Amino acid sequence: MQSAMEKLSNIARVAKAKVTICKAKVEEQAEKATARTIEQRELAHERRKAKEARAQMKLHQAKARHAEKKLSRRAHQYNQPVAPTAAPAAAATVPTYPAGGHLPGHVLK
Repeated sequence: MQSAMEKLSNIARVAKAKVTICKAKVEEQAEKATARTIEQRELAHERRKAKEARAQMKLHQAKARHAEKKLSRRAHQYNQPVAPTAAPAAAATVPTYPAGGHLPGHVLK
């Protein structure tokens, strides 16, 4: 269920990004049509590239938020804290796998 919700959220965000990119292209064409110098045309092109990059950045951030929500829901099932994803992980001096050989949430019988 969480995967489906994440996938739908990502699809919606991709659609928003594509609309933003299309708007940027139309605005660039309008600015180029009214531009009087080559420099103004180049500035219009640079503005479009910046808007596209901003849209892609927002898409990437939204996908990361959706994945984090999915992981936090899953972690709550096993009563495990969710590590923050914003800070890069430092070099680990201990093994990252479970020392006992069992996955978290595994119940021994």
